Amino acid sequence: MTDTASTASPAPDPVTEPARFLEYLLGAAIRRALPLHNTAAFLPEPPSAASGGRTLVLGAGKAGGAMAQAVEALWPAEAPLGGLVVTRYGHTPPRPAGLPRRIEVVEAAHPVPDAAGLQAAQRMLALTEGLTANDLVLCLISGGGSALLTLPADGLTLEDKQRINHALLESGAAIDEMNCVRKHLSRIKGGRLAAACAPARVVTLTISDVPGDDPSIIASGPTVPDATTCADALAILERYRIDVPAAVRAALQAGALETPKPGDPLFAGHAVHLTATPRQALEAAAEAARAAGVAAHILSDAMEGESREVGKVHAALARAVARHGQPFARPCVILSGGETTVTVRPQAPGTPRGRGGRAGEFCMGLAQALQGEPGVWALAADTDGIDGVEDNAGARVAPDTLVRAGEAGLRIAAHLDRNDAYGFFGALGDLVVTGPTHTNVNDFRALLIL
Repeated sequence: MTDTASTASPAPDPVTEPARFLEYLLGAAIRRALPLHNTAAFLPEPPSAASGGRTLVLGAGKAGGAMAQAVEALWPAEAPLGGLVVTRYGHTPPRPAGLPRRIEVVEAAHPVPDAAGLQAAQRMLALTEGLTANDLVLCLISGGGSALLTLPADGLTLEDKQRINHALLESGAAIDEMNCVRKHLSRIKGGRLAAACAPARVVTLTISDVPGDDPSIIASGPTVPDATTCADALAILERYRIDVPAAVRAALQAGALETPKPGDPLFAGHAVHLTATPRQALEAAAEAARAAGVAAHILSDAMEGESREVGKVHAALARAVARHGQPFARPCVILSGGETTVTVRPQAPGTPRGRGGRAGEFCMGLAQALQGEPGVWALAADTDGIDGVEDNAGARVAPDTLVRAGEAGLRIAAHLDRNDAYGFFGALGDLVVTGPTHTNVNDFRALLIL
């Protein structure tokens, strides 16, 4: 796939180039969510020179590097600006010629945290020391920040956090459940970064990657109140049978790791702005489809559940449209977003571990259920450009997907059993590869029914 962040080109013909048309829609969604397009309207006024206040930028997430560059490009040249932002390895965008570097951007691991993320979190807390009521802290938060901004609670090591995070990722837990646990096992998430910034004013600009756009869930809400409790976190750990050190379990039971709650005066005067959301990205794709003469329907921007099962539901809807013209008339595009999950299946010893993420697993469930339905094409991708931990954003499905798989000796049921979407679609040449997009508004799914 070509650069989705570039200027839009004319739409490919959906009838003669259905796969390219779907990639075009993905590109429209991503462009709508790029930080430089969405930041200016939400920037606060810098502290007045007379007050002696300064502006400190702190941030974390897969879009962190691009968000920092947007602020650098838009902030008044005469106003002091500095700070630190952490993003995923390889996700710092190329720096435009002539743009002064005013905010430091560092890189760390995602989705399982590493020592670089730990160091970045420690440095951010150190930068908050000595802030005054005249100072402004501009926080740039996007999806992925939970792993990138890691600072274990007392009694936990980085290795503990890595193990717990890995177990959560493979458990099938929903994003709000994972982030509830992460908040209570952290010294910087769940509103604690905002607490460290007191008495400075905090303005948070955030790109949503979660169903419902709740800022307290995005990157585990480091600058906003947290309504969940230690008891909630403990119940989630028990539900998914995830072990934590005995001292930490006791601290959760005693409520000793509680987060700042709604109504806490430390958040007085703070502001939070959603600069880009999954719904906006889907609407941009729908507008692009309609401009090309294809009706577009957005199912939801907040779908959750097992990726393969969500794929089956989309397949049933596509078949109804293809065969009966209900509930939508052909030709049309059906769009959806949200954050599905993948429960990693246990494998027999010696069985190669599957590779792939939510988008690829969705496509496998979809293809298996469609059974080669004529006239149905689909694409699913993560809008950050990385599906799980591989180098693809997602995958494509066509009416001949299963036929070509059979000719190549691939059994889709076997690949589903070991969560191996990357192996399945890679062998067919049907991976969608964008590279890092420098934004993140979560899952994008598009079905074209002709």
